[in-house]
Amino acid sequence: MKELGLGLLLLGLLSLILPFLGMKSMLLTWIDQWGTTVAWVIRGGITLLGLILYLAYRNRD
Repeated sequence: MKELGLGLLLLGLLSLILPFLGMKSMLLTWIDQWGTTVAWVIRGGITLLGLILYLAYRNRD
């Protein structure tokens, strides 16, 4: 679960940074169909979920 959390965290951070550089993630382009606000909420949610999973399982083997 720690690896899944880290992957989601990195994907979320990448999806938050790319629009400011004028690029789009091909994996997450479908979220733009619901509007800008909802897309940013989903991006933030992916990042937050990844952070929570990573922090919750970081000390477990």
